[in-house]
Amino acid sequence: MTLLVSLPGENQAMTWILFLLLPTLCLQAGNSAESNRGNTFGVNQLARLSGVQGESIEIPFSFYFPWELAKDPQMWILWRWKHFHGEFIYNSSSGFIHEHFKDRLILNWTQPQTSGVLRILGLKKKDQTVYICRVRLKTTKGIEMVQSIDGTRIIITRAVRTTTKSPSIVTSAVTTAGLEDTEGQRNPSFVNIGATIGVVVATAVLITPVCVMLIFLWWKTRPAD
Repeated sequence: MTLLVSLPGENQAMTWILFLLLPTLCLQAGNSAESNRGNTFGVNQLARLSGVQGESIEIPFSFYFPWELAKDPQMWILWRWKHFHGEFIYNSSSGFIHEHFKDRLILNWTQPQTSGVLRILGLKKKDQTVYICRVRLKTTKGIEMVQSIDGTRIIITRAVRTTTKSPSIVTSAVTTAGLEDTEGQRNPSFVNIGATIGVVVATAVLITPVCVMLIFLWWKTRPAD
């Protein structure tokens, strides 16, 4: 955006001087604002995350502060749930874990890092709420604390189940398919037996009349007593 100023006579020279000094004034104002931001403190968290029931989720966090840490600096990470003044569920200094989250909370953070991740394992439906990070610092002025205001809201969704056929049904289907495939085909062993029986029967049919004829001729030609 451009600012147009129209002044009569020698005032125009003063206008140009102010115009040339404007970037410098803006820069100084920006440095002042940056200095004010440097005196603030707080905890950064994502507003919302989604997780699947039975699986795990990670809640990232980071914090900033203006104080000078003590010669033996110490940091403690604490977590609340449900609201700003909610019950504590985790304390890195004592190793405390809320009974509801027993063996399900892991803090991936190492002092003196100013960022980390809280992991919740085996998500349950009751885990759907707000999680708020709080940090305690040992500084040259004593113990200072910073905490997120809104925290991170966790939304839990149900796992999608895939339908599969039971082994008995699959086995039955395979067996039926095998019978259908062989329905139009005879077992080779049965075919061989049938062929053998057919040959025997045919042979018997051919030989029987010959035998009868030979017996009849023999009876005719035998000497009379």
